[in-house]
Amino acid sequence: MLKTHKIALAPNNVQATQFAQHCGYARVAYNHALADFKAGLDEKVWRSHIELCRRFNVIKYEQYDWCKAMSQCVSKNAIYTNLNDAVSRWKSGQNRFPKFKKRSHHKSYQADSGRGSISVVGKRIRLPKIGWVRTFETLRYLGTICKVIISKQGHRWFASILVDTFVDDPIPDPRGKPVVGVDVGIKHLAVTSEGQYFENPKALRRHERKLKRLQRQFSRKVKGSRNWYKLKDKIAKLHYRITCIRNDAHHKATTAIVKGASRIGIESLNVAGMITNHRLAKALADASLSTFLEMLKYKSERTDVKVVEADRFYPSSKTCSACGVIDSDLSLSDRTYHCSACGHTQDRDLNAAINLRTVAEGHSETQNACCFESRFIGVEIL
Repeated sequence: MLKTHKIALAPNNVQATQFAQHCGYARVAYNHALADFKAGLDEKVWRSHIELCRRFNVIKYEQYDWCKAMSQCVSKNAIYTNLNDAVSRWKSGQNRFPKFKKRSHHKSYQADSGRGSISVVGKRIRLPKIGWVRTFETLRYLGTICKVIISKQGHRWFASILVDTFVDDPIPDPRGKPVVGVDVGIKHLAVTSEGQYFENPKALRRHERKLKRLQRQFSRKVKGSRNWYKLKDKIAKLHYRITCIRNDAHHKATTAIVKGASRIGIESLNVAGMITNHRLAKALADASLSTFLEMLKYKSERTDVKVVEADRFYPSSKTCSACGVIDSDLSLSDRTYHCSACGHTQDRDLNAAINLRTVAEGHSETQNACCFESRFIGVEIL
């Protein structure tokens, strides 16, 4: 099984500078090859990634003599992997035509030159042209290292290491655990049918005042000045802190849910469509519900727990969990569900979670409800 471990690096000043230089080299190679590809289209000539890489190698030492000190696998990976993937997506109609990368864009580059070319020993990783770099933790998985991506997020450098593991981790037995329904939202990040509430950290809302103050100061600085760069790093660091708080809450909640369930029922949310509502857009983006559901799915896959996803239009919040009557007049401001037919009263989110549990148990079917089988997901219609 292929597994990825993202590890924070602890480079010295020289190594951090070399990281930035290699990221710049990857950007230059990508942009040059993309310009060559576009010129070929104008001439009605289709140039493959192999041809683009060969043409770049012919002129790179003449036009970019500074690249002699760089690892040459960086330019090859930028063209063979990044540009080739972007062109393939455009050709298939999945994405738009590739764009040129800006200097201020996300900094990253692929450091390996193939399987087994990078070695990790303890809390150190050996990178081409840079040497041994300290890491904050050891590699979790044993196996052959297939790919290493060096990237910068906020004020930290990271190494994303893809490992082809020899032996799969032992899978815990989910038998004897209950079927759990999970309702996600803004007020509470997740509510389970067992009555467990996971609070939404609202990381952006907590740091919004400080972020606005820094952005006002940033707008007054002269672009390109030393104070401009200092403040830019402060804003990036604050965004990184917000992301860490949000991811920490997501990981803790999803791990707790998966460990205590034999099957999980969730709702299918059109988050991209929900964000078009400007009254809820910021709160929805702050909660990052799509990331939460994706975490729940891949952790369930690893632990052999089935995830049953209800139909997008299934009224889990408007359906009474006691008698099944649908209250079409229920509004978003009504936080307590009261059934006019049987008199059942319950918290709105808990009521929805119980309905999703019923769907997961198979007692109630929804249109196009599908079951995500774990271990290399297969779809089966309930």
